[in-house]
Amino acid sequence: MSRSFQNRSIVLCLVLVTGLSGLSARLVQIQLVNRQRYAESSAKAFQRTERLPGTRGMIVDRHEEPLAKSIPVSTVFVDKNHLNDPKLAAYGLAYQEASSTTPGWDKLPESDRRKLINGLRGEILSRYRETPEVIVQQHLSAAVGILARPLGMRRDEMREKIEGSKGKWLPIAKDLPEDVADRLREAVEQNWLQGFEFESSIKRWYTTPNMATHLIGFTGEVEKTDDEGKTKTSVVGRFGIEKALEEYLAGRDGWRKHKRDARGLVVPGNSGSIMPPKAGWNAQLTLDMGLQAIVEEELDACLKEFKTQKGTIILMEPKTGEVLAMANRPHFDLNHKQNIAEASWNYAIQTTYEPGSTIKIIAASAALNEGLVTPQTSIFCHNGLFIDGSVKVTDSHPAGQLTFEGILLKSNNIGTYKLARQVGMKRFYEYMDRWGFGKRTGILLSDESRGYIRNTGNPTDFSRTSYGYAAAVTPLQMASAYSVVAGDGKLRKPRIVKALVANDGTIVQEFAEEVVNEVLKPATAKKMRTALTKVTEKGGTATRAAVEGFKVAGKTGTAWKHRPGGGYDPTRKITSFIGMMPADDPAFVCAVVIDEPHSSVVNVAGGTVAAPAFSKIAARVAIHMNLKPTEPVSPPLASSNQQ
Repeated sequence: MSRSFQNRSIVLCLVLVTGLSGLSARLVQIQLVNRQRYAESSAKAFQRTERLPGTRGMIVDRHEEPLAKSIPVSTVFVDKNHLNDPKLAAYGLAYQEASSTTPGWDKLPESDRRKLINGLRGEILSRYRETPEVIVQQHLSAAVGILARPLGMRRDEMREKIEGSKGKWLPIAKDLPEDVADRLREAVEQNWLQGFEFESSIKRWYTTPNMATHLIGFTGEVEKTDDEGKTKTSVVGRFGIEKALEEYLAGRDGWRKHKRDARGLVVPGNSGSIMPPKAGWNAQLTLDMGLQAIVEEELDACLKEFKTQKGTIILMEPKTGEVLAMANRPHFDLNHKQNIAEASWNYAIQTTYEPGSTIKIIAASAALNEGLVTPQTSIFCHNGLFIDGSVKVTDSHPAGQLTFEGILLKSNNIGTYKLARQVGMKRFYEYMDRWGFGKRTGILLSDESRGYIRNTGNPTDFSRTSYGYAAAVTPLQMASAYSVVAGDGKLRKPRIVKALVANDGTIVQEFAEEVVNEVLKPATAKKMRTALTKVTEKGGTATRAAVEGFKVAGKTGTAWKHRPGGGYDPTRKITSFIGMMPADDPAFVCAVVIDEPHSSVVNVAGGTVAAPAFSKIAARVAIHMNLKPTEPVSPPLASSNQQ
């Protein structure tokens, strides 16, 4: 044997050994190292995952009346990878041919039908071996003919939508009711149509879409593309309670995996694996929708009467901080979501304004709480003009001597500032802080404004703040402040959510009342209620807030608005009235704030615009809450035909 032959043999053996060793190493890598990855990749080719959407929790009012609920809907998708595959499309044509030409087709067992369809499928593939695109086109024509009408589309419209799309996975109908989707599923399966898939989802529906819109809020859809290029949509909270409680309301999606055979068809009778969806928790609000309807109606009536479009009404339970009703304008329809950009501003918690005379309760109650005055203490009000160094305070209704109660009765600026001076600048701003001004109330709603209160050390700013200027507040801050007087002197965090509740009725979490600060002594709060009662009686600025059968306590506010270039515009005002009833032991506090009212009948002010609205609301609320009158009620007038 020659040396060269031996060398060639050795080289050949080395090559073979090296090659086989590499192949063995690769097999070891596939079987051991990358086994899981390749197993998953192989499984994907023979399984289809169907998403099972988790139901979003309901939002209900305090009496469990549904405000927002989830409705199951479906989206029909076209999978063009399957739709354009002649081997799959042939099944649809085979069914069409078999069902129309086989005698007694309707009486055949399912197993016999499948055999006939599989046999015809092979014939069709052979028949159109040279022109497989004919199979695809005929199958598409059959599918369009069967599905277009139930989908509410014209045949040409549906076909154009499918063929005109460049994507391989496209939705052709969204938000179909479940009964419609079920009929379509049945038609697809019965006719062996290929390339049409259904995705179940949840659509949010609001039962009273024009009420409490800024509180309830709305959801939106987020689209995500999976590894297969399929677009999935999820519902998330975008605004209001829907956004604030997203992590609790949102359910968890589940899934069901269907196995496919080598031809790509779902294996019948094989359910595959399943992960059940999990429903979100229900949110029970503090709202009473009966009361909400009242404030919505009266706010609309007031805005219409005074030719404006902006304002808010807030109804609170003072001893718990619960928000019973809150209406804002402008607003929008929660189901249709038109004009959201212009109307989604939550006036009650996002608008800041100079409150005018409603803020005078701070200086007054602080002086009373510190023991500096009594309700009958007399204070000289300088007949409408007070000057002390750089400070100049005027009043449009000049007065000489006024009692403490008289200062509130007449809403006297000078008297209020002199009460604040007795308290002192440092202590006055400490009280403002304890009342929660300049800070968010913490209500469970997003984008709440802080307002601002600044102790600049400037005596003029101090004087202006005491009677309602040089400061910015929100309507909710003011409603909470008056709840301090209406209650036991404690500032409570406004509550809009009572509890989170599971579907079986189990209370998962309760939101208890939360005391933020102890602002006034209970005795001081009671004296303030008595003083504020005078405001709604004869001689006060809020006689139009009176309600027959009840004592009403409250305060008016009228503030000019800033000009864009500086200074104030006396033609543009914010008017308000914040009151409580019954005055001795208030069941509710109601804040009415009307922005830029106009009238040719009355002088626009808190007492002529907001106070009458309060009176109408309070009278209706008393009936709804079954409040017993605390004062004598005039007997009804006798009819003219009675003797």
